[in-house]
Amino acid sequence: MIVVMRSGASPEDVEAVMTRIRELGYRPHRSDGEERTVVGVLGNDRRVDPGELTWMPGVEKVVPILAPYKLASRDFQPAPTVIDLAGLQIGGSDVVLIAGPCSVETRAQMFEVAEDLQALGVRLLRGGAFKPRTSPYSFQGLGEEGLRILAEVRDEFGMAIVTEVMGPDEVDLVGSYADVLQVGARNMQNYRLLEAVGRQQRPVLLKRSPSATLEELLLAAEYILAQGNPHVMLCERGIRSYDPLVRNTFDLNAVPLLKQLTHLPVIADPSHGTGRRDIVGPMARAAVAAGADGLIVEVHAHPEAALSDGAQSLRPADLEALLPALEHAALAAGRHLAPVAAATR
Repeated sequence: MIVVMRSGASPEDVEAVMTRIRELGYRPHRSDGEERTVVGVLGNDRRVDPGELTWMPGVEKVVPILAPYKLASRDFQPAPTVIDLAGLQIGGSDVVLIAGPCSVETRAQMFEVAEDLQALGVRLLRGGAFKPRTSPYSFQGLGEEGLRILAEVRDEFGMAIVTEVMGPDEVDLVGSYADVLQVGARNMQNYRLLEAVGRQQRPVLLKRSPSATLEELLLAAEYILAQGNPHVMLCERGIRSYDPLVRNTFDLNAVPLLKQLTHLPVIADPSHGTGRRDIVGPMARAAVAAGADGLIVEVHAHPEAALSDGAQSLRPADLEALLPALEHAALAAGRHLAPVAAATR
């Protein structure tokens, strides 16, 4: 449940409510809005008697939250969460674009693609230094060397870095280089990792597992939020199905549903969602039209030589050709594509 404080409630009123919640054996979670403060009641599933809190000075009302995810729910926070990253507002009025190769392969490869993407106005660069692969014999990434290359690229081109962290013991290392920590689909329910990224304040891009329900995705986000990190983005990247013609089924239902259920930004990944370069563009347009706050798209200067995911990677020229259509889709949804919209209008 949540305790909604009256407009103008004093700091002492809020603190008294939080103290009472602790006395009842729960943990308070404070969220300060523009007009009023909301205090979440976190703990086990035993119900709190609303009468324990309703009578307290400064309390406007006590509202039960029926969803098992409390902090991620729009009941807890009706206004959308907006994450400021490299001057871009993720979850705001514009649709943001994250682009780059699946893996950091060499310094020359990353500098080449970063230069091409910067010329298109892209300011958020993805690239994996640590790669979870189905086969132990596949390319696993360059590790810390890859992180150093990403840091060089950021220094040279002024791009924020989005890269994956695979284990709790790597959070501090990856966090010392990255601007956004990505929790990959295979780790969506790695709860110790979720708690570890929740204990730091870098934004987290949380990808949906190929077999996860939307409620399970939101509960995974809850692990991060409950540790005190509010900067969480959800990523729809496709779910496993029986059709051999595509890598995954890109679940576009998830985009508008998540926008209804949660205040967290929703990012769509049409590259992993399809696994096919030839349909990444149409599905990217569809995701923007469905209300996605951003796209994460794999782009490689030479996808035919990529060490991972070459079949689903666009070339920079492909992305350039797609940008006007993405801006039109954004306009149809009452938004713009940022930061590249100015170049396409």
